[in-house]
Amino acid sequence: MTDAASDIADKAAALLKEHRDSIDRLDAILVYTLAERFRHTKDVGRLKAEHDLPSADPAREARQIERLEWLAKEADLDPEFARNFLNFIISEVIRHHEKQRQ
Repeated sequence: MTDAASDIADKAAALLKEHRDSIDRLDAILVYTLAERFRHTKDVGRLKAEHDLPSADPAREARQIERLEWLAKEADLDPEFARNFLNFIISEVIRHHEKQRQ
């Protein structure tokens, strides 16, 4: 490999490492953010169980999905991906709420 080619490969490797380091930091942020979100939904589930409220709130869920789709568009993220992601989270929250009732 020539010096020029080696220099380009080194720069590419450095850029790749920077991107991967950023991805690792963002993954950590996602995990801690989801944990915080689930702490709050656990409290919501406890309140719902104590006051005999339904585990699911379809009207709120629809508003949240609509809101997240809008945010996704603003952030240049695929709204369908955002909707699927939130639907997964909502199903997990409802599952946790139902477990809290037992």
